[in-house]
Amino acid sequence: MHKLIFMTALMLAATAAAAEPAAEYEQRVRELEQRVRQLESGSAPSAAGRGTPAAPNAFNPAISVVLNARYAAFERDPATHALPGFALGPDVGPGERGLSLGESELVFDANIDPNFYGSLTLALAPAGRETEVDLEEAYIQTLTLPHGLTVKAGRFNSRIGYLNESHPHADDFADRPLPYRAMLANSAGDEGVYADDGVQLRWVAPTELFLELGTELFRGQSFPAGGAAHRGKGAYTAFMHVGGDIGANHAWRLGVSHLNTDAENRATGDETTPDLFTGSSTLNGVDFIWKWAPDGNPRARYFKLQAEYFTRDEDGTFDPASRGTPLAYDGKQKGWYTQAVYQFMPRWRAGLRIDRLKADPVDAGLAGTALDNQGHDPKRTSAMLDFSHSEFSRLRLQFNRDESRALVKDNQWYLQYVMSLGAHGAHSF
Repeated sequence: MHKLIFMTALMLAATAAAAEPAAEYEQRVRELEQRVRQLESGSAPSAAGRGTPAAPNAFNPAISVVLNARYAAFERDPATHALPGFALGPDVGPGERGLSLGESELVFDANIDPNFYGSLTLALAPAGRETEVDLEEAYIQTLTLPHGLTVKAGRFNSRIGYLNESHPHADDFADRPLPYRAMLANSAGDEGVYADDGVQLRWVAPTELFLELGTELFRGQSFPAGGAAHRGKGAYTAFMHVGGDIGANHAWRLGVSHLNTDAENRATGDETTPDLFTGSSTLNGVDFIWKWAPDGNPRARYFKLQAEYFTRDEDGTFDPASRGTPLAYDGKQKGWYTQAVYQFMPRWRAGLRIDRLKADPVDAGLAGTALDNQGHDPKRTSAMLDFSHSEFSRLRLQFNRDESRALVKDNQWYLQYVMSLGAHGAHSF
């Protein structure tokens, strides 16, 4: 994959040579050669990670904006949406009916110097006639550590799972799969991303087969953690990714990940009278993705198959509606999804997704609470069709057959646009 990236980059540089002064062209070649050396040593962020750092002399940050809006039509009132057996944050659901402006992203990123790369992502979300600004990511990352090591520090999306590291606007569907919404989303507008303040250590093996090992230590403030337990060291992760190419047409990646958190009065549910959980929450996941494209070129046609499976074990006390009477809770939950996306002609794609959840029954003391599965396993089936006039613009039509609530079926329609302005880095594999 590295060879393909830099063959393309060199071709672009050669094309631009006719329009550039010789000195500028030579500088560009030197930058590309340095980047190749970094990748061969494993010290630079790879195609398997988020984004592509700017050129080493680009001290002025690249600035980009992502615009995301949609029209939504539901048969059922979205305010009554629930996932029985799962404690959710406020307004974690299918969103608002009608026309709405989703989160817009403002991204600044650049090489700080030859040794460090930095990135800042702000989310701008409408709140009535006002705008809420949320700091999504703000981190630095090393570029030149030896032996394939990379360190990231600040606030960032964890590398657990497959979708978690990417931002929702880069997804193939208008909303995230149910397991992400149930196990990693905790607030309005949160589609399901585990991000926190922390530090990450990754190692990429110097082998033909892509092999990545990593661990992260987080503050433990974000769901499914809470309260910044253990003096601000309340969560840690471990992950492994392995992948490679099969001939010229196929590429694959397999991952396993583990998230261990401790929560102190983690609040979910209604904001005025929240449910409170104190205890441990452990999430384990397996993810797989396979891609096919003729001769490795996805511009005309490609096919992508993607799946993830999660299990979560929570052990502690649960205080429904902050009544002051914590009840013992030890429960297991699991969820999975699988999806396929096919670009059947240039610019046009179609996709199908199936997602499922399952939670253990609870004892009589927790009957009627958010943890009561009501004898129902939430499920949903989604189909989408989208059109991309370029890599910077996408229009999408999506239908969900949602059976999240017990004895209730909901037909949901989305018409969405996602538009990128400015220099936006490449997304992960």
